[in-house]
Amino acid sequence: MFRGSIPALVTPFRDEAFDEGRFRDFVEWQIAEGSHALVPVGTTGESATLDAEEHYRVIAACVAQAAGRVPVIAGCGSNNTAVAIQNMKAAEARGADAALIVLPYYNRPSQDGLIRHFELLAEACSLPIVVYNVPGRTVTDITVETLARIAKLPTVIGIKDASGNLARVSAHRLACGEDFVQLSGNDDMTLGFMAMGGVGAISVTANVAPRLCADFQNACLGGDWGTALHLQDRLYPLHAALFSDASPGPTKYALSRIFPDFPQALRLPMSPPSEASRRAVDAALAHAGLV
Repeated sequence: MFRGSIPALVTPFRDEAFDEGRFRDFVEWQIAEGSHALVPVGTTGESATLDAEEHYRVIAACVAQAAGRVPVIAGCGSNNTAVAIQNMKAAEARGADAALIVLPYYNRPSQDGLIRHFELLAEACSLPIVVYNVPGRTVTDITVETLARIAKLPTVIGIKDASGNLARVSAHRLACGEDFVQLSGNDDMTLGFMAMGGVGAISVTANVAPRLCADFQNACLGGDWGTALHLQDRLYPLHAALFSDASPGPTKYALSRIFPDFPQALRLPMSPPSEASRRAVDAALAHAGLV
């Protein structure tokens, strides 16, 4: 249902407000460069610092600009099940094609709690669900066995896996079936992820290098592993540099190198990248041939 290069879009701010015009231009560029789908208001989109009205406005702008040309997977997760349901219903009303649901963070539910959480989401809204597992941020991990149970729900169609455990790709194929959509959540590991049965990536790097990331995904999906390896080598320094300081600071800085008018503003507690991080981004952009 979803595959290929899927950027987790940054949210541009100007004068402390959502810059919808610049965001729409950014979405248009992503589609023109070959991105296969879009994720607004994920972690990279600074969803944690958006209020509900802003959150839904970003989704609506993304859907309107995409205009059905590529799917939109809206960030809808919360550590409050009722709020996640509210977010899903709002995203569905605004035309999103699916919801990205991060595992509940901070309150650290049990595996039984995770099952009930997703059961209620599936009961409350018909929007397809992509589970997002990123234990490094949430301090919550979903086991293979729990995911297999959740995957039986009719609207749970896939996972964005940022666990860093490549062996899970095979484990998930065996437990959830070959049609269960597996999307990498770690740009630097995506080549191995795809070789083991993944079908795409929800990517930070695709914000900055959408054409290269789309070409990389097309090569993987077409079984052209030589081309994929060449592109992995070209992109790898950028994968690392974009996490050389707190994300999405380095990503917004990289975009300002490509588009001088792209706003670098972040919302506290996120802060601008360090000088060392900026140097790493500059070198990686040059290595990739983007500047």
